[in-house]
Amino acid sequence: MATQVPVAADLFTWPSEQPQLIASERDGVLSFPARSDERRHLLGRRGTLWAFTTQQFRPPSPPYDGDDTPENFQPYALGYVELPGELLVQGRLTEPDPANLTVGMEMELVVVPYTTRPDGTEVLTYAFAPVTKEP
Repeated sequence: MATQVPVAADLFTWPSEQPQLIASERDGVLSFPARSDERRHLLGRRGTLWAFTTQQFRPPSPPYDGDDTPENFQPYALGYVELPGELLVQGRLTEPDPANLTVGMEMELVVVPYTTRPDGTEVLTYAFAPVTKEP
Protein backbone atom coordinates (compact mmCIF):
# COMPACT_ATOMS: atom_id res chain seq x y z
CA MET A 1 0.00 0.00 0.00
CA ALA A 2 1.27 3.47 -0.89
CA THR A 3 2.15 5.95 1.80
CA GLN A 4 -0.60 8.51 2.42
CA VAL A 5 -0.03 12.00 3.81
CA PRO A 6 -2.29 15.02 4.35
CA VAL A 7 -1.89 17.94 1.95
CA ALA A 8 -0.91 20.12 4.95
CA ALA A 9 -0.07 19.42 8.57
CA ASP A 10 -2.79 20.15 11.14
CA LEU A 11 -5.50 20.74 8.52
CA PHE A 12 -7.60 17.69 9.45
CA THR A 13 -7.26 14.70 11.75
CA TRP A 14 -5.48 11.85 9.99
CA PRO A 15 -5.50 8.93 10.04
CA SER A 16 -9.09 8.79 11.20
CA GLU A 17 -12.27 6.85 10.42
CA GLN A 18 -14.20 10.03 11.28
CA PRO A 19 -11.91 12.89 10.17
CA GLN A 20 -12.44 16.41 11.47
CA LEU A 21 -11.10 19.75 10.31
CA ILE A 22 -8.78 21.44 12.78
CA ALA A 23 -9.68 25.04 13.53
CA SER A 24 -8.44 27.35 16.24
CA GLU A 25 -10.31 29.44 18.79
CA ARG A 26 -9.43 32.71 20.43
CA ASP A 27 -11.81 34.80 22.48
CA GLY A 28 -14.75 32.77 21.22
CA VAL A 29 -13.89 33.29 17.54
CA LEU A 30 -13.07 30.29 15.35
CA SER A 31 -10.56 30.37 12.49
CA PHE A 32 -9.94 27.80 9.77
CA PRO A 33 -7.31 26.81 8.93
CA ALA A 34 -6.03 26.84 12.50
CA ARG A 35 -3.65 29.51 13.66
CA SER A 36 -0.65 28.06 15.46
CA ASP A 37 -0.79 30.50 18.38
CA GLU A 38 -4.43 29.74 19.28
CA ARG A 39 -6.26 26.90 21.04
CA ARG A 40 -7.15 23.91 18.82
CA HIS A 41 -10.81 23.25 18.06
CA LEU A 42 -12.10 20.22 16.14
CA LEU A 43 -14.98 21.23 13.85
CA GLY A 44 -18.16 19.23 13.39
CA ARG A 45 -18.25 16.80 10.47
CA ARG A 46 -21.69 17.67 9.06
CA GLY A 47 -23.13 20.88 7.76
CA THR A 48 -25.32 22.49 5.14
CA LEU A 49 -24.27 23.44 1.62
CA TRP A 50 -24.47 27.23 1.65
CA ALA A 51 -23.22 28.04 -1.89
CA PHE A 52 -21.29 26.32 -4.68
CA THR A 53 -19.71 26.74 -8.09
CA THR A 54 -17.84 24.54 -10.54
CA GLN A 55 -14.20 24.64 -11.63
CA GLN A 56 -14.35 23.94 -15.36
CA PHE A 57 -10.64 24.37 -16.19
CA ARG A 58 -7.36 23.28 -14.63
CA PRO A 59 -6.15 25.92 -12.16
CA PRO A 60 -2.84 27.63 -12.97
CA SER A 61 0.38 25.90 -11.86
CA PRO A 62 1.81 27.07 -9.58
CA PRO A 63 0.22 27.19 -7.08
CA TYR A 64 -1.94 24.23 -8.21
CA ASP A 65 0.12 21.04 -8.04
CA GLY A 66 -2.34 18.30 -8.99
CA ASP A 67 -1.02 15.40 -11.06
CA ASP A 68 -3.58 15.88 -13.84
CA THR A 69 -2.92 17.63 -17.15
CA PRO A 70 -5.00 20.09 -19.17
CA GLU A 71 -5.96 17.12 -21.37
CA ASN A 72 -7.27 14.83 -18.59
CA PHE A 73 -8.50 17.44 -16.11
CA GLN A 74 -11.94 16.62 -14.68
CA PRO A 75 -14.19 19.53 -13.62
CA TYR A 76 -15.11 19.63 -9.94
CA ALA A 77 -17.36 21.58 -7.61
CA LEU A 78 -16.30 23.91 -4.81
CA GLY A 79 -18.61 25.06 -2.09
CA TYR A 80 -19.13 26.70 1.25
CA VAL A 81 -20.49 24.40 3.94
CA GLU A 82 -22.01 25.94 7.04
CA LEU A 83 -21.06 23.96 10.12
CA PRO A 84 -23.84 24.68 12.67
CA GLY A 85 -22.75 27.00 15.45
CA GLU A 86 -19.21 27.15 14.10
CA LEU A 87 -18.38 28.73 10.73
CA LEU A 88 -18.49 28.50 6.93
CA VAL A 89 -15.78 26.33 5.42
CA GLN A 90 -14.77 26.42 1.77
CA GLY A 91 -13.78 23.13 0.20
CA ARG A 92 -13.98 20.79 -2.73
CA LEU A 93 -17.21 18.83 -3.12
CA THR A 94 -17.16 15.15 -4.09
CA GLU A 95 -20.16 15.62 -6.41
CA PRO A 96 -18.95 17.38 -9.58
CA ASP A 97 -22.35 17.72 -11.30
CA PRO A 98 -24.17 20.91 -10.25
CA ALA A 99 -27.48 19.29 -11.21
CA ASN A 100 -27.00 16.95 -8.23
CA LEU A 101 -26.25 19.75 -5.75
CA THR A 102 -28.77 21.90 -3.93
CA VAL A 103 -28.17 24.81 -1.58
CA GLY A 104 -29.32 23.63 1.84
CA MET A 105 -28.45 19.95 1.34
CA GLU A 106 -26.66 18.12 4.14
CA MET A 107 -22.93 17.53 3.61
CA GLU A 108 -20.33 15.49 5.47
CA LEU A 109 -16.57 15.84 5.68
CA VAL A 110 -14.53 13.13 3.95
CA VAL A 111 -10.87 12.69 3.06
CA VAL A 112 -10.07 12.14 -0.63
CA PRO A 113 -6.97 11.71 -2.82
CA TYR A 114 -5.61 14.99 -4.17
CA THR A 115 -2.45 14.01 -6.05
CA THR A 116 0.32 11.43 -6.18
CA ARG A 117 3.92 12.51 -5.79
CA PRO A 118 6.65 11.13 -8.09
CA ASP A 119 7.78 8.78 -5.28
CA GLY A 120 4.28 7.22 -5.15
CA THR A 121 3.13 9.01 -1.98
CA GLU A 122 -0.61 9.70 -2.15
CA VAL A 123 -1.49 13.19 -0.93
CA LEU A 124 -4.92 13.52 0.70
CA THR A 125 -7.17 16.50 1.18
CA TYR A 126 -10.57 17.16 2.69
CA ALA A 127 -13.83 17.48 0.77
CA PHE A 128 -17.53 17.52 1.50
CA ALA A 129 -19.82 14.76 0.26
CA PRO A 130 -23.62 14.87 0.06
CA VAL A 131 -25.20 12.86 2.87
CA THR A 132 -27.28 10.05 1.42
CA LYS A 133 -30.40 9.11 3.31
CA GLU A 134 -30.94 5.45 4.11
CA PRO A 135 -34.42 4.18 3.03
